Amino acid sequence: MTAELSYTHGTSGTVLLGDTIGANLDRAVAAWPDREALVDVPSGRRWTYAEFSADVDRLAYALLASGVAKGDRVGIWAVNCAEWVLVQYATARIGAIMVNINPAYRTHEVEYVLNQAGISLLFASLSHKSSDYQAMVEEVRGNCPELRETVYIGDPSWDVLLRRGTPDLYEEFWVRKSELSCDDPINIQYTSGTTGFPKGATLSHHNILNNGYFVGELISYTEQDRICIPVPFYHCFGMVMGNLAATSHGACMVIPAPSFEPRATLEAVQQERCTSLYGVPTMFIAELNLPDFASYDLSSLRTGIMAGSPCPVEVMKRVVAEMHMAEVSICYGMTETSPVSLQTRVDDDLEHRTGTVGRVLPHLEVKVVDPATGVTQPCGTAGELCTRGYSVMLGYWNEPEKTAEAVDPGRWMHTGDLATMREDGYVEIVGRIKDMIIRGGENIYPREIEEFLYAHPKIRDVQVVGVPHERYGEEVLACVIPHDPADPLTLEELRAFCEGRLAHYKVPSRIQILEDFPMTVSGKVRKIELREAYSAP
Repeated sequence: MTAELSYTHGTSGTVLLGDTIGANLDRAVAAWPDREALVDVPSGRRWTYAEFSADVDRLAYALLASGVAKGDRVGIWAVNCAEWVLVQYATARIGAIMVNINPAYRTHEVEYVLNQAGISLLFASLSHKSSDYQAMVEEVRGNCPELRETVYIGDPSWDVLLRRGTPDLYEEFWVRKSELSCDDPINIQYTSGTTGFPKGATLSHHNILNNGYFVGELISYTEQDRICIPVPFYHCFGMVMGNLAATSHGACMVIPAPSFEPRATLEAVQQERCTSLYGVPTMFIAELNLPDFASYDLSSLRTGIMAGSPCPVEVMKRVVAEMHMAEVSICYGMTETSPVSLQTRVDDDLEHRTGTVGRVLPHLEVKVVDPATGVTQPCGTAGELCTRGYSVMLGYWNEPEKTAEAVDPGRWMHTGDLATMREDGYVEIVGRIKDMIIRGGENIYPREIEEFLYAHPKIRDVQVVGVPHERYGEEVLACVIPHDPADPLTLEELRAFCEGRLAHYKVPSRIQILEDFPMTVSGKVRKIELREAYSAP
C-alpha cells in the first residue's frame, strides 16, 4: 500500500467573488447603509457604511482631479488610522495601485520603494514616536523624480487635496469604475528579503478581496461582527484579513491605536464590544500579561485570528478561556499569496490549533514537495510547501526573474517553508528551507528542537539556528531567553535534558543566553541575525 501524497485542495459550495473591491463595497453599502463600518478609537471618529462610502468617493474624486490614472502607483507610508482605510478603498475605486510602505522604513528603504514602484503621489503620516516622516520625505524627494506630490495625514495638505474633488468629476468617476477588471493589479506590498532590497508583491482585486472574504467566512463573520485590528494595515494581516474581511461581510473595522498597544487594544474591545480580535502570538501574550488584565470586560469576543508565528499551547488555552475566544483561528500565509493559504476551523480542537497551521482554504491547492526534485512527498514527510489558486500574486513588480524563481510554470507558489502534511490534510510548519541545518549529512529542523526545549523549566523562549562547523559543516546553537536571568541555563543542563530523548545529532552543541531576540516589525524572529552574530565559536 502506498502512502497518501501530501496534496489537497479546498472544495466549496461558495463561489469566488468576481467583483472589484469598489463594487463589493457598493454591495455592502446597499445592504447595510446604517451599520457602522469604521471606528477610529483614538480620534473618536466613526462612520456608517453610507458615510464611509461617501468619504471614500470624495477622496477618489480628489485623486482623479490630481491626475491619478488607472494603474498609477499611490504610496501610503503611515501608521494605522482611518485615513489609511479611506486611501485603501479610494485607490481601488479608481484603479490606482496602492503601494504599502512599512512605517518602520527609513530614508534608504523608502527612497528605494518610491523609485522601484514609480510612486507619483504619496500619503504619509507626519510623525509617530521617533519617526519624523515629513523630514525623511524631504530628505529623499530630490532623488525620486516620479514623486509629484506628498499629502500628510492630519495636515492642511489633506484638506487641500480633498477640495479638488468637485461634483463635476461624477461622470469621469463612473467611466473609470466601468473600465476596471477584478484581475487588475491594485496593491503592491514589499516583502522583506533576507538579502538585498525587498520585492514588491503585486496583488489584484481578485487576489485580496477573495482571500479576505473566505478568511471571514471560515470564522463565520456577519454584519453583526466588530473586528478589533491592532495589527498593521501596511501588511496583509490588517488590510486584507482585517479590512476586506470586514467590508465583504458588512462587519465593522475597529482601530484601537496607531500602532500596537496592549492596553489600548483591550480598552477598544471593551468599549466597542468587539466580537473578534487579531494579533500575532506576542501581542496576545502582552495583553494577557497586563497586571490589570482581569479587569477588562472581554465577554463580547467570540473569535479572532492569530498568525505570524506558532502559538504556544498555554497561550492558546488562556486566549480561549480568559479572552472568551472559543472560535479563534490560526492562519498561515505569505504576502505573495494574498496572504492566507491554510486556516484552522472554528470547531478544531486545541491540538490542531497549536500543532498545525490548519488546512487549505476553499478554492486553493497545497502540496508538499521535495525541494530538490519538485516531486510531491508522502504524507508525514517534510518538504517545501507550495500553493496554487486565485490567491497567488500577479508577480513581483518589474522583476520577472525573481517572479520566475518563486512561481513555477505550473503557477505553484514556492513558499520557502518546510512543512509536513497529515493524512487529514492539516499542515505543520517545521521551519524555513534556509533555516534547515545540515549537520554531517543529517537534515535537522530547528522547529522540532525548539518545541522540545520549550518544556525545560528554565527556558522562557528559545530559537535554534545552524552555525558553521569545521568537521560537520554546521552545528546546532540554542539561543535561550531564561525565565530567571539570575539563574540561566548551562550547556550541561541543556544537554542532560536532551540525553536519550533527542537523536544525538539534534542535541545543541552550543548555547547563547540572551535578553531578547532580534525581531521583524511583523513579529517574527530574525534568525539570520542570530546566525550572523554567533557564527564565530
